[in-house]
Amino acid sequence: MIGASAKDGGDGMSQDGNKGALEDKVFVLLLVLVSLAFAWILLPFYSAVLWGVILALVFAPVQRWFNARLPNQPNAAAFLTLLFIVGIVLIPVAVTTASIVNEATTLYENIQSGDLDLGAFLQRFLDSLPNWALNVLHKFGVTDVADMQARVISLLAEGSQFFATQAILVGQGTANVLLGVAIMLYLLYFLLRDGAKLSQTVIKAVPLAGEYKDALFHKIAVVVRAMVKGTILVAVVQGFLGGLIFWALGIHAPVLWGVVMAFLSLLPAVGASIVWFPVAVYLIATGAIGKGLILIAFGAGVIGLVDNLLRPYLVGKDTALPDYVVLLSTLGGIALLGLNGLVVGPLIAALFIAVWDIAARAEGDEDKAAQSAPAGAHTAPEDEA
Repeated sequence: MIGASAKDGGDGMSQDGNKGALEDKVFVLLLVLVSLAFAWILLPFYSAVLWGVILALVFAPVQRWFNARLPNQPNAAAFLTLLFIVGIVLIPVAVTTASIVNEATTLYENIQSGDLDLGAFLQRFLDSLPNWALNVLHKFGVTDVADMQARVISLLAEGSQFFATQAILVGQGTANVLLGVAIMLYLLYFLLRDGAKLSQTVIKAVPLAGEYKDALFHKIAVVVRAMVKGTILVAVVQGFLGGLIFWALGIHAPVLWGVVMAFLSLLPAVGASIVWFPVAVYLIATGAIGKGLILIAFGAGVIGLVDNLLRPYLVGKDTALPDYVVLLSTLGGIALLGLNGLVVGPLIAALFIAVWDIAARAEGDEDKAAQSAPAGAHTAPEDEA
């Protein structure tokens, strides 16, 4: 009887354990499904949500500064931080976008109408080159002015037409753009005000050990700040300086070329020099030697040094992402997500590295625990039996 009772008790405990395990699995499944459904609902405005979170994370120090000077007034501090972000981020972006669209549309119209005679520019450039340079170009088959003109016109026309098309699409989708900005600002206000509490809630909900959880969220915060401050901000500064020197030297469409340089500055091993250096060579070859030398000096001495001086100060060494990982993840992110990929691509790459680092660390901890355990510890139950 006693054995039967023990057996029944054991079966009851086993059934309770199985039931509890099943309930845990069902709850996890429900949690995943509800989370996916919520993400699906937010999908139409994922850009607004993404940049709202990014801006809240980047400008958290500004929010803390206002909180320190406005104690017990979180609403006022969040509102002032929001105005600060609008003034130094949104308004300049809107003005620059309008200038880009205007210059790109004008360039496209000049190419279409023939006002921009690329053949004359190319012929003048070739005529100014020495014989050895012409021989080198001839070997590569790039001395045919008509062929070169057709290729350059095709390239510029496609790029300019793209910007012109985007301008039309932006005009047609103004309501959606304004709605997205409104949602982002609305969400940003609450993230600035309640960001600390929300982040603690999210961190507590993640089922990881404390040290691994801290390492993961620290990596996320570092990468986002590094991408915005150390990559996007540096690119903006380089693009601004490049556009400024182009404007000072009287080069056509300085804002457009400045944005191109800023975009190329986002990519490691590419940089803004791929734009300003060929222009400087063209200026020197066509007789504008002073302008060409000024552009080279400014490009190498000012634009080039921005990356070397400003990026380490803003980023530091916390990201620990190799340049090739940043390049591939940035290009992949842009190809899949457009502008959002500038941050999402490197962020996913950083999370990939961080998660595998945590897994390796956990495996190492288990190996150390196994090595430090007494040699006969696993035989203790048999000895006791």
